[in-house]
Amino acid sequence: MNYGISVLFRAIPLLMALFCFGYGSFIISYGSDPGKYVAGPVVFSLGMICIALYSTAAIIIRQIIGTFGETSKYAFPILGYVSALVTFMGGLYWLYSSTGTASFVAGHVICGVALITACVATTATSSTRFTMLTLNAKRNDHVVPSAAFIRVQALLLISIAAIFAIIAWAWAFALLSNAGISSKYFVAGHVMVGLACICTSLIALVATIVRQIRNLFSERERSLWPLLVLVMGSLSVIWGLILIATTPNVANGATGYIMIGLGLVCYSISSKVILLSKIWRREFKLSNRIPLIPIFTALICLFLSAFLFEMASEHNYYFVPARVLAGLGGICFTLFSIVSILESGTSSK
Repeated sequence: MNYGISVLFRAIPLLMALFCFGYGSFIISYGSDPGKYVAGPVVFSLGMICIALYSTAAIIIRQIIGTFGETSKYAFPILGYVSALVTFMGGLYWLYSSTGTASFVAGHVICGVALITACVATTATSSTRFTMLTLNAKRNDHVVPSAAFIRVQALLLISIAAIFAIIAWAWAFALLSNAGISSKYFVAGHVMVGLACICTSLIALVATIVRQIRNLFSERERSLWPLLVLVMGSLSVIWGLILIATTPNVANGATGYIMIGLGLVCYSISSKVILLSKIWRREFKLSNRIPLIPIFTALICLFLSAFLFEMASEHNYYFVPARVLAGLGGICFTLFSIVSILESGTSSK
C-alpha cells in the first residue's frame, strides 16, 4: 500500500462521519415533519461509529506503512472509546430532554449506537498488533508468540465486546416487554434488536483478530465466526421483513426497514471476518473481491432509502427509515474502506 492510497482509505471514514454529522444536523434544522427529531439525532450519532472506524483504519494502516508508534497505540483506541462515551451521553441527554415519543426513541437508539461504537473501539484496540496476523499465518504451529496479547488481555478484549452485546440484547428485550404499552417501546425495542445484532457481529471480528494474533485460530473457528455474523445479519433482515409484512400498525411496521439496514451493516462486517478467516494459512483467490460486499450493501441501503423517500411523500411514517438508511449506507461504505485495508495488509502479493 502506497502513501496516497493509505490517505484515501483513512479519509473515507472521516468523510462518511462528516456526511452523517452534516446530514443529521440538516434534518433537525430543516422542514416541519416531527420525525426529524428522531431521524436527525440518530443519523448524526452514526457519524461517531465512523470516527471509531477511522481509529481502526489508522491503526492498521500505520502498521502497514511503518509509522505506528507508542502514541498511535494508545491515542486511536482512546479516540474510539471517547466517541462511544460522548455518544452515550448524547443519547441520555436526548432521552431525558423531553417526555415525547421522539426523544424517547431517539435517545434509546443513540445509546445503542454508542454500544456499537464501543465495540468498534475494541476492534481498534485488538488491531494494535495487526502485523502479527501475517507473521502467524506463515507458521505451521500454534505456539503463542511472545509479542502477542497475553491470555488475560485476549479474554478481556473479547469479553468487553461480549458485555456490550449482552447489554444491547437485554436493553432490547426490556423495551420489547413493554411494546404493548406504547408504540415508542415497540419502535425503540425492535431497532435495538438490530443494533444488538451488530454488536454480536463485532464479537466475531474481535475474536478472529485476537485469536490470530495469539496464533490459536483453529479450523473450527474458520467457519464459526463468519457463520455467527451471517446469522446475525439474516436475523435482523428476516425480523425486519416479518415486521413489514405482519404488523397491523403500518407506522410501527416501517421500523422493519431500519432493521433491514442494520442487517446489511452486519453483512458488511461479515466481509472482514470472512476475509481474515479464508486467508488464514491458505490461499484464497477471491480475497480481492470480498471488499465488494460492503459496496453492495451500501448500494442496497441507498437504493432502499430512495424508494422510501418517495413513499414518505405520501406517508410520513417512512420519513425516519428513509433518512436512517442513508446514514447506514455511509456506515457500509466506511466498512468497505476497512476491509480493503485488511485485504491489502494481508495480501501475499
